[in-house]
Amino acid sequence: MSKQIGIVRASVTVAAATAFVVTWSSGFLIPAIATVDDSPLTLLVWRFAPLAVVLIGLVWVSGSARGATPKDIGTQALIGLFAQFGYCVAVYAAIAAGIATGTVALIDAVQPLVVAVLVGPLLGLRVRGMQWAGLALGAVGVLLVVRSQFGSSAASPIAYLLPALAMVCLIIGTFIQRRSPAQTGVLLTLTIHVVVTSVLLVIVAAVTGSLAPPASPSFWLAVVLTALFPTLAAYGLYWWLLRRVGITVLNALLFLIAPTTALGGGILLGETLTAVTIAGFVLCGVGVAAVLVGETKNGEMKNGETTNGRSEASGPATKDGPDAAERSGVEV
Repeated sequence: MSKQIGIVRASVTVAAATAFVVTWSSGFLIPAIATVDDSPLTLLVWRFAPLAVVLIGLVWVSGSARGATPKDIGTQALIGLFAQFGYCVAVYAAIAAGIATGTVALIDAVQPLVVAVLVGPLLGLRVRGMQWAGLALGAVGVLLVVRSQFGSSAASPIAYLLPALAMVCLIIGTFIQRRSPAQTGVLLTLTIHVVVTSVLLVIVAAVTGSLAPPASPSFWLAVVLTALFPTLAAYGLYWWLLRRVGITVLNALLFLIAPTTALGGGILLGETLTAVTIAGFVLCGVGVAAVLVGETKNGEMKNGETTNGRSEASGPATKDGPDAAERSGVEV
């Protein structure tokens, strides 16, 4: 019976991971299509503001905020400032500047390597050699996937700092979440992030004269699509997967977003797809597999017996005890 339950749980995780990659990729593709005629800031405002009202209503009806402390809410507001507001504004600005969607996704995909470097000293976790190899291989794959796109953009070189800024914002938000003991549910977490982002966007749009929406049906279709997929689905899955599989595995999945975006850009936007792109797809897949295998071995080591007969979970690797290990993302 436990084996069947394990299969079901694994299937749910795989399905969630697949949906996460697809919906996160849509966050690059939809703005590239929708902001040709409309301001990216206007699209962002109307992507988040109505959704904030809906989510507040859902939290009120469901009672999801029950038990949340002001400190919990403040922590999630700070995470939302970086992980949604900072990230989305930088990504939309990069796409509006003319950087190809695959290139934006590529720079974004460097995040796992940065996280792998920082995860040890900041979270007290061990990154295995196989995981390092997988992350490096995935990085090479991503570079190959978007290699043909670097020379095709008319964007200013300074504009390439925008996707880098987006990456930094998401990393900061992720580390704040993993370091915090706050345990708000996914619905409340997403609501706080969306509300903070909406308030800031409305202020910026009002100051810059970008608040009034156009009347075109295509704009409102883009608003609905961006609210449903890259906001509700992608961010909800991001935080759910972060708790389910841990920070290293989740960031390995981000490697798949660049090739997925490049594929979508080739189909929808006519961006270049070559044999080099296919080779990059393969390398990304192998790299992610290596990281997942390494994470599985970490879990086995943590839950098994060490050579001296002591459980690693109770040893010096987790100086604050097993609970601290769970908060830092060791549990799979």
